[in-house]
Amino acid sequence: MAGRFAPRPTRTTVRGGEVVVPPGVPAQASRPVSGLRRTWALPWPLDLGLVLGPLRRGPGDPTFRTTPDGSVWRASRTPLGPGTLRVAVRGGAAEAEAWGPGAAWLLEKLPEMLGALDDPDAFMPRHRLLAMVRHRRPGLRLTRTGLVLESLIPSVLEQKVTTDEAYRAWRLLVGKFGDEAPGPAAGRMRVMPEPRTWALIPSWEWHRAGVDDKRASAILRAVRVAARLEQTVGMGAAEARARLEVVPGIGVWTSAETVQRSHGAADAVTVGDLHLPGIVGYALAGDRGADDAVMLSLLEPYAGQGQRHRAARLVLLSGRVPPRRAPRMRRGDIGRL
Repeated sequence: MAGRFAPRPTRTTVRGGEVVVPPGVPAQASRPVSGLRRTWALPWPLDLGLVLGPLRRGPGDPTFRTTPDGSVWRASRTPLGPGTLRVAVRGGAAEAEAWGPGAAWLLEKLPEMLGALDDPDAFMPRHRLLAMVRHRRPGLRLTRTGLVLESLIPSVLEQKVTTDEAYRAWRLLVGKFGDEAPGPAAGRMRVMPEPRTWALIPSWEWHRAGVDDKRASAILRAVRVAARLEQTVGMGAAEARARLEVVPGIGVWTSAETVQRSHGAADAVTVGDLHLPGIVGYALAGDRGADDAVMLSLLEPYAGQGQRHRAARLVLLSGRVPPRRAPRMRRGDIGRL
């Protein structure tokens, strides 16, 4: 019976941060390049695809990939420099290996990235749907990367465009201006450009990637104060969002999308989204025309718990969405103009 009700990935569950990670087999002992290693015993069930899924920006993300052995690979720019992390869950433990100047930092932050600072027990379902989804997804925890710019820049690219356009822009810009990932991922993965490199990208390259002046300008303003923004990792989510929103072009939607990943903010519900209010309204109340006010009222029982983002994400993972009544939003490409 369990197989009949196993959740299947849909477009909405993918948006909820679900990445399919192959069950895999133990990796071979021999590797082209040996890195630093760490094994962390998991005190609870962990679904690697659910925990790290929100960090992937599309199937062609050059900073993220999965491999048939059940591993997730990430290339990040840490405070100590670029680093590549491979992590897999086997036998109740997370096995990790890292390369590059940022390897030690990535391994130190491994528990946080896998949800060690998250408290899913604080979430008390007030809707039957959410109780069912949580029961079926026991391995869901909220990641905390501790890297602000890494989540902020792709979130800015996603402002007011289709996800396909945003993913394409991220893939092209990181692929062209990012650094080669350290270790055995070299040649197949890239590390996000450093702030100065973002600032020096010519205007025509933004245009070719389909990024308009408004979003490009917001990113350029952010990288000029990159150090100040990265300092928000030591703040609470509300304080961090307030500092991010001081930068022109970064509003409540972008700041929420950022701290959900960088801070593991369980209550940072995304306001100002085109589709999320209707999805939440339809799933919890049958109201496909819900706006932000209605969505927030439906999520109000979780505000006292500090769990509104978790509730919204469980809605997305449920796959319960209103039937489509209009054509999809047309994809634009200003690079062809």
